[in-house]
Amino acid sequence: MHRLPAAGSTAAPIASAMALVLGLTGAALSASLLPPAPCDDGGAADAGAAADLYCMVLVPTPDLRTVEADVALRWAPSPFVLAVTADGRPRYTPVVRIDGLPDPATLGAEYRTYVAWVASPTMSIMERLGEVGNGETTLPVVDLDKFMILVSAEPSADITERTGRLVLRGFSPSTRREPGDVMEFALGSGGGAAGADTAGHAPGHGHGAPHGDRAGHSGAGAGWPLPPMPAGVAMLPAEMALDPPPVSPYLPEGDDPSSIPLVQPRELARLRDGDTLALEARYVRQKRWGREFIGYGFNGQVPGPLIHVERDTEIVVRFTNSIDWPATIHWHGIRVENRFDGVPHVTQELVAPGDSFTYRIRFPDEGIYWYHPHHREDVLKELGLYGNLLVEHPEPDYWSPANREEVVVLDDFLLGDEGPFPLGLEGATHGWMGRFGNVFLVNGEPEYRLDVDRGEVVRFYFTNVSNTRTFNISLPGARLKVIGSDIGGFEREAWVESVVIAPAERYVVHARFDEPGAVRLLNRVRAVDHLFGTYLPQTDTLGTVTVRDRATRPDHAGSFGELRENRYVREDIGRLRHHFDRAVDRELVLSMEPGELPFVVDRLMRLDSAYFDPVEWSGTMPVMNWAGTAEQVRWILRDPATGRENMDVDWRFRVGDVVKLRLRNDRHVLHGMHHPMHIHGQRFLVLAVNGVPTQNLVWKDTILLPTGSTADLVLEVSNPGTWMIHCHISEHLETGMHMTFTADGDA
Repeated sequence: MHRLPAAGSTAAPIASAMALVLGLTGAALSASLLPPAPCDDGGAADAGAAADLYCMVLVPTPDLRTVEADVALRWAPSPFVLAVTADGRPRYTPVVRIDGLPDPATLGAEYRTYVAWVASPTMSIMERLGEVGNGETTLPVVDLDKFMILVSAEPSADITERTGRLVLRGFSPSTRREPGDVMEFALGSGGGAAGADTAGHAPGHGHGAPHGDRAGHSGAGAGWPLPPMPAGVAMLPAEMALDPPPVSPYLPEGDDPSSIPLVQPRELARLRDGDTLALEARYVRQKRWGREFIGYGFNGQVPGPLIHVERDTEIVVRFTNSIDWPATIHWHGIRVENRFDGVPHVTQELVAPGDSFTYRIRFPDEGIYWYHPHHREDVLKELGLYGNLLVEHPEPDYWSPANREEVVVLDDFLLGDEGPFPLGLEGATHGWMGRFGNVFLVNGEPEYRLDVDRGEVVRFYFTNVSNTRTFNISLPGARLKVIGSDIGGFEREAWVESVVIAPAERYVVHARFDEPGAVRLLNRVRAVDHLFGTYLPQTDTLGTVTVRDRATRPDHAGSFGELRENRYVREDIGRLRHHFDRAVDRELVLSMEPGELPFVVDRLMRLDSAYFDPVEWSGTMPVMNWAGTAEQVRWILRDPATGRENMDVDWRFRVGDVVKLRLRNDRHVLHGMHHPMHIHGQRFLVLAVNGVPTQNLVWKDTILLPTGSTADLVLEVSNPGTWMIHCHISEHLETGMHMTFTADGDA
């Protein structure tokens, strides 16, 4: 097989180097790297996707200069907003559009057709995609981190290896992520990856190594250690020398830590209509990963009590705040009465240390929900204040049958040499990408254990409570189908290899364990070494399911093998279908503005803006990320119709309105990121992503919006009051990414 000339492959590094020297802004750098505008006539660009992230130009050979071709990279069909493999590689459906190809026989008497191929940049992988021609052709799914698409003239459409003449070729946008050697030259730092810490893994099953204290700090940022370094990821020496964030490091302390009770496992609080639950935020002592430290817990439990109720019931929760921070409780996803939504200075005032507040919670919807403080989430949630609520549908056949239910809370945790890595006292740190942990917790424990019988069907209710991490959960050896999400069931069940779950999202999954033995609960993602432009597989074992060699009773093999339609959901959604094709009523742009940045941060981000991944799966720029506060980065929700931003946005609706919203994640920023967007007090449907209609709907309160993407939602305005919209990356919320809207009228 012949190696192809890498047409255009050096353009991005050269442009990056020029931008680095010339000092272009982040937006200017992004624009300078854009290829000729692909997909302009009805492709992904018109659908709202960033053309340079989700489109490719196919370049013709010199003798076919009049041929024009591009490829729109659309997400492969998936129950989630984006599609990935079980090990975290993106799954795209390429849609190729070609104009001007001549009859293949004019290129050689032996040629009868044109065939498209996908290849890795090194040509070590080459796979046939299918026959193409002038017009639009949808090709099979591609799932490589970096790839080329080639078109060749061939004697037959049935060939399995490329032998004919090459006519078109193009590189995926991700190939613009190249080694950053030029940056070290420009910075004069030298030493290659000398600043990298590859000392190994943190205690437990995480993927970072604690780093020693850093001496010599003074001023507001004094006393900070360096954050844990990811194993095997290169760091610039100049990045390692960044000043700490200009806030004080904070961790809970006590005069006599031994007097603080040890954390307790979660208890079930099964409540009936009219019941009352006392819920107290307390100090707890935790022993994890060979360390002992102080955190927080509701009623001394991490997670807090699992509140189990039936739909249409109402309970009273008497909250007492016995910790050192003011707090509230937000009942995430529940269409509560506005005054009980728990948003400081919007629906209630903060509950001071030692004070109490009484919430009255009604449950109009089935589903899995969670509760947490809505003040300094980056601190209080990180240190243990979260819990679940499970709301049952009144009809027993709402879900297909399962042998048991498991409520599973996913979290990560940032651990240093002596215990938890400190948090910012006066304000949040990790303002760029959010605080990634280097070890993992499942239901508050470092490792999850479950014993099942052979053939057992387990209904898992997964909740992601992490500050920023999006999980890609799998159970290799078990069959999985997703049946529900935030607010109840999907229209129909769907087979999946893994479950993509962003912060604050929930998914309901059926797993059947057919073979005896150990099945690992895994998080598998693709981390990025930003300095060398490479993708690194990361696999973390979160727990183990042990399958006993005895048959389960009853055996639900028959019902599990079917992909059942949920008639309750279809009927409920059916009331709104006539709104789906309406024009968009309101638009919101998700953006960012940097403040005054250290030189190395500014230049590193400009270089990195050549390409942004749809999701930032792992924290591989920890020092730069840690040093970012609201002084360095302001995350933004902007109404493009008025130019207003964040809390200056003033949207007003009426109860009974059905509002079509468009959320657009701005690609032209210094550092693009995905955003898990949460809308309080209402529920919505995700109608389309990048212009491609959603084929399987489910009620949501949180949507994961990939970098450079656009989503159309239908918001059912059913609940009066003033409600918040915000990004659920805790540090983005703390650096400004929130707004409110008002729903007038009676419910």
